[in-house]
Amino acid sequence: MSDKLTEIMDWKRQEIASLVRPVSDRELERLRSRKDLHPFLMSEALGARPGRLGVIAEIKRRSPSAGSIREGANAEDQAIKYVNAEADALSVLTDQKFFGGRIQDLWDVVELLERHCRRVPCLRKDFMVHPVQVVEAAEAGASAILIIVRALDDGTIRDLQHAAEVAGMDSLFEVHTQEELDRALRFNPKLVGVNNRDLKRFVTDLSISESLIPQIPDGVIRVSESGIFSAEDAARVRAAGADAILVGQALMEQDDPTELLEAFHSL
Repeated sequence: MSDKLTEIMDWKRQEIASLVRPVSDRELERLRSRKDLHPFLMSEALGARPGRLGVIAEIKRRSPSAGSIREGANAEDQAIKYVNAEADALSVLTDQKFFGGRIQDLWDVVELLERHCRRVPCLRKDFMVHPVQVVEAAEAGASAILIIVRALDDGTIRDLQHAAEVAGMDSLFEVHTQEELDRALRFNPKLVGVNNRDLKRFVTDLSISESLIPQIPDGVIRVSESGIFSAEDAARVRAAGADAILVGQALMEQDDPTELLEAFHSL
């Protein structure tokens, strides 16, 4: 694990320490039963239009690698821009210290979508270390959580995946190496995201997707993450077999992301 990722994960455990408690299947099932909190699964949305590259549009104000991107961005305003441009799903950063997000952003975005009757699933993008964070995601209305394989042991991955499944959510397994992919596949995931950014050196290389995506079995939705700034970048990972892309910085830098989203969808 990189020094930065270690720092982030250590901080996250400290941040949620006062919230940690046992989480029962009964509690998670009650959340699942509240259908208004779960418009539908991310795997369903990304698999609904075969033949078209899906786009998960991310709300991200800053990051350790890029620094400030759009610090003052309003999550609801950004979400409606993405949805009006027909993003297939949204990713909402909820980590405050390193990415400038908050869990309230997820609440606000989901409520906005409900008001506008838009069935667009939302990923809670954060550093998940305990099922209590899954409860938070479900309460806010997320359709999926992120599981960073490199940062977690198998037991924690199993607990997070189980909690998400019982609560009616998908898990997006994020990998960067063949070893991480092999570990992820042991959990029979519906969604695997290949992170093109090396979290050891924070260097981005699309060849990571070109190498790993063909190794992901049919039936698993394959997502290429990070380093996608243009239609040409998206075409590269699409040619490698990506079903969808997750794009944050490139879209956040646009005053109007419509043209770039249309370019992605045309592939």
